[in-house]
Amino acid sequence: MRSFDPRTVGALECRAWEIYYRRRWLAFLIVSVGLVRAAFRMSWPRTVLGAWLVLRANRKWAPFPDNDPDAARSLMTRFYRLLKATEPAAFDPARAAELEVEWWRAHRENQHDRGAGSAEELAAALCDLYSYTYSADPDDVRQAAALRAQAMDVSDRWVADGCHPESELLDEERAVLVRSYAALLAAVHR
Repeated sequence: MRSFDPRTVGALECRAWEIYYRRRWLAFLIVSVGLVRAAFRMSWPRTVLGAWLVLRANRKWAPFPDNDPDAARSLMTRFYRLLKATEPAAFDPARAAELEVEWWRAHRENQHDRGAGSAEELAAALCDLYSYTYSADPDDVRQAAALRAQAMDVSDRWVADGCHPESELLDEERAVLVRSYAALLAAVHR
């Protein structure tokens, strides 16, 4: 969890988001395998299982507005349990899954409602997840969270513009994600 290449993780997450919004689930699974491996360096069998759990959780979350957050949390609990079995970490998998799905909720609210404070709520939810799972001071991970939320705003503009695979917004999103993961890597090594 504390040793990853921000360029690789940022590029793969950008690709995963692109595929998620185009609902190409087999491609999402393939990219998720790469993303889980790059971000968490689990063994290949655990990486494949982890990517499968992430895919299933995202499919439970994806339908709007009729998704299944409880099922998504349950699947992400299994993912975090798998990660904890690989990585000496102090987090509770169920709590980590709650925080994970909470940022999904905050993002969806920001994406669809654009209510007052929803962008700040998203960044705060990401900060909570990072500080909890990495046992980091919230002030240290705040920039990484804010940048990832900014990347989601770019992604949301891309979705609103019609999900064009050649859009320059994808390049912008990827660049912001790389900066976010560079900030996270720096934060977890403080």
